[in-house]
Amino acid sequence: MKLKDRFKQAREAAKLTQDELGELVGVSQVSIVKIENGKTKDPRKINDFARVLGVPVDWLLHGDSDAHKNHIKEVPFSFGSGKTNSNVSHLIQLDPWDNKTPLNDDEVEVPFYIEVELSAGIGSTIQLETSGPKLRFSKSSLRKHGIDYNAAACVKVSGNSMEPVIPDGATVGIDTANTTIKDGDMFAIDWAGALFVKTLTRRPGGGLRIRSFNMDEYPDENLTLEEAQQVRVIGRVFWYSVIR
Repeated sequence: MKLKDRFKQAREAAKLTQDELGELVGVSQVSIVKIENGKTKDPRKINDFARVLGVPVDWLLHGDSDAHKNHIKEVPFSFGSGKTNSNVSHLIQLDPWDNKTPLNDDEVEVPFYIEVELSAGIGSTIQLETSGPKLRFSKSSLRKHGIDYNAAACVKVSGNSMEPVIPDGATVGIDTANTTIKDGDMFAIDWAGALFVKTLTRRPGGGLRIRSFNMDEYPDENLTLEEAQQVRVIGRVFWYSVIR
C-alpha cells in the first residue's frame, strides 16, 4: 500500500470528505486530490494531516502497521474553522504572549532548556541547564492530556533525521513523567550518553526499534535486549512547534 492509499483509507475511516479535510488542515481540495491520486508524494503538511486523521505520521509516511495498530486516539481539538475532529491527537493550543504578560490562573511557565539540543541526527552531549526562558502552556490543556506541568520541559531539536515532521531548529515539549513506551510514539531518549528524539517500537524478546522519519538518510536501528538497555527514555514528546 502506498502513501496515497493509506491517506485515503485514513480519511475515509475518519469520515471526512476531501473538502472537510482540506478545511481542517488549511489546504484546498485540489491538494487532497493530488495526494490521493499519487501526484503529491511528500505532502507539505503531513504532520497536520496525521493529527486530523488520528493516525501516526510514521504509519502515514511508511506504512508501519505496528504503529497504526497500537495507536490510541486521544482528546478532540478545535481548529480555527470551528470544526472539531474527534480523531485529532497530540496537539495543545498556545496563545501569543511576551515576558511582560502576567500569568493568568490557568497558565504555567514550562522551562525551555535553551542550552540543550535534542538531536534529530547524530546526537549531542547531555547538558541540562535550568536557567533561560520559559514557554507558557494552559494548565487545563496539559491536564486533559494527562501531563503534570511540573514534569514538562521544552528543548530545541537539531538535525534533519525527523524531517519532514520536525525540522532542524524546531521546539519540542517533553513529558518527563511519561517514560512508558507506546509503540510508534515519539520520545526523547538518552542513548549511550547522547540525546535524540525518535519514534520507538518494542521488539520481541525485549529489543527496541529506533526510527527516524527521514528513513532515506537514517535507517531503522533494531536493538537487541542488551543494546536496548543502553537507552534511557527521558520522556514522551507531547507537543512540537515549527516556524517556517
